[in-house]
Amino acid sequence: IKEAILRAERAFLEVKPFIKVGKTEREIALRLEEAVKRQGSTKVPFEFIVASGPNSAMPHARPTERKIAPGDMVVIDWGAEANGYFSDMTRTLLFDGPERSKKIEIYNIVKSANERAIKAVRPDISVSDIDTEARDYINSQGYWKFFRHGTGHGVGLDVHEPPRVAGTSKEKVKKGMVFTIEPGIYIPELGGVRIEDMVYVDEKPEVLTSLPKDLEIIN
Repeated sequence: IKEAILRAERAFLEVKPFIKVGKTEREIALRLEEAVKRQGSTKVPFEFIVASGPNSAMPHARPTERKIAPGDMVVIDWGAEANGYFSDMTRTLLFDGPERSKKIEIYNIVKSANERAIKAVRPDISVSDIDTEARDYINSQGYWKFFRHGTGHGVGLDVHEPPRVAGTSKEKVKKGMVFTIEPGIYIPELGGVRIEDMVYVDEKPEVLTSLPKDLEIIN
């Protein structure tokens, strides 16, 4: 799994300079797929999400011919494969432009929710408690109705496997589990933010993903 994460992260860093105003979502997604394969993945684990501007407000948007414009939030959800194991991660970039302060505020709320949920991970608690940690924080900031999916899911030989990190989950967290933590806020017209990391359960959570999470504003 660590190798699958490394492959995905190296691919992202390779493609990142190409992510700029005027490029289409589809162009970026294809570049990322090619880069993941160059890193050694024999397959692409799922159809990558590159969602810009209003499309970023849809959690499961598919890449389109829309071109990145100033002020866009761009949600990129991708992964890689290594020896039959998968990775899955998301980062959000902000292009400088209108309503900048609102977008920065939303980004920082999602980042805090992500970090709080990760901190809550430990063996023997209920998986639903992790979802509660992220959701309660987003609720406290007034954005409860804009967080419209579970906080995460298991990853391993499949990209989506148990446990489902959601309020309805009945499972307990067990040592050795690997799952994602991916809270998000999605506001129609304004855009969306998601930050997704992969976490290994030990006595303390080990965050396996290493790409920076501080907001990057691209001019």
